[in-house]
Amino acid sequence: MTIRWKPVVTGVILAGLVGGVGYAVQHKLTAPAVPHAAGAGGPPPGPPGAPPGGPGSGRGAVVAVQAGTVAREDVPIWFDGIGTVQAFNSVTVRARVDGELQRVSLQEGQLVKAGDLLATIDSRPLQAQLAQAEAKKAQDEALLANARRDLERNMNLKEFASRQTVDTQRALVAQYEAQIRADEAAIEAVQVQLNYTAVTAPISGRIGLRAVDQGNVVRASDQNGIATITQIQPIAVIFTLPEKQLQAILAAQADGPVKVEAQDREGRRVLDTGKLAVVDNLIDSGTGTIRLKAEMPNDPQKLWPGQFVNVRLLSAIRRGATTVPATVVQRGPQGTYAYVLKDDLTVEQRPIRVARQEENKAIVDEGLTPGERVVVDGQYRLQPGSKVRIVEPIASAAPAGAASTPAPLTAPAATPDNAPAAREERRRERQPHDGASPGTAGPRDGRQPS
Repeated sequence: MTIRWKPVVTGVILAGLVGGVGYAVQHKLTAPAVPHAAGAGGPPPGPPGAPPGGPGSGRGAVVAVQAGTVAREDVPIWFDGIGTVQAFNSVTVRARVDGELQRVSLQEGQLVKAGDLLATIDSRPLQAQLAQAEAKKAQDEALLANARRDLERNMNLKEFASRQTVDTQRALVAQYEAQIRADEAAIEAVQVQLNYTAVTAPISGRIGLRAVDQGNVVRASDQNGIATITQIQPIAVIFTLPEKQLQAILAAQADGPVKVEAQDREGRRVLDTGKLAVVDNLIDSGTGTIRLKAEMPNDPQKLWPGQFVNVRLLSAIRRGATTVPATVVQRGPQGTYAYVLKDDLTVEQRPIRVARQEENKAIVDEGLTPGERVVVDGQYRLQPGSKVRIVEPIASAAPAGAASTPAPLTAPAATPDNAPAAREERRRERQPHDGASPGTAGPRDGRQPS
């Protein structure tokens, strides 16, 4: 059978032409969808000649920032440390005589004053000793009286009494006088021991847990004692600070009382305010710190012995300091700097020297003048000479992460002007993939966007 090649070649050529024309038409129809897709995942394209990355990425773009003003004010200089609350005085109440604990008057946790009765020890053995001492004194007093009468008779005999007899009688009188003084001292010692049977509070404070119950025999040699009294009004706070701050502390102490604040563990609430009482006489060479003691009135009782607190010591007040918000200070390879706003709404990158930073405020020694406007937020998108637009801070109700991004910089929503073009692009994208005829695709394409 003979194959006719001419019709076959002609058909192949026509099929190739039709396929090429169809491919060109399809490519032309789908080409507008590419920029739209790119806009969904990245920044929209700018005008011809604009830098890549969208608005705000080039030197000529307008950057939205938040601004503040350089101020002049008095700034307190605080030294921060960690301390432990200690009782101003602490006493362990012990028995000073041996005997049975007949009565315990104290209550655990009770506030007592100095001299209050806490416990009573059996005093009968000591009362018997006191009676013996008093009887011995009475006996010696009788002997002394007799010896004095004998000495008087011998003195009246004059030359009829030998000198030896008179001297012996005088010595006997002196002996009895000394014995009576010893008896008086013995009586006083027993009376002191009797006083110790009534256990009283040596200081004012709060009683801790009782260590001995009523009915037990206590001894003066016991180490545990009956109870412990701690003085918590006033109360002491022991804390440490770096040794490099010692000279500033001593200078502040020389000018008068130094204010000290005790805060809770989170540093959010001031528990009490007092004054610096003692600076230790040596520096801990192992840690390079100096120990200090502050006195707090502790009224009401918010501080408790053994409690850990954050301590702040007011070393000085910087008068007329140049201050800016802490977020103004930026750090780079050349040191600290700040962006200063000019009158034409451009920024200048100016090096500054920061003396100290206190919480959310920085003290600037050089580089800024009170009254100048500086960039507080948005510096990460700035370059020297950038054009800026000042925006207000976002409300506090917004999420914390959104505070640094001004609202005008978010992607723009669809407007009535570009809505028809967007619908046409979506229709063209769906047609090649649906594989349906125009008649069947009508209901899907006919939906109006909300």
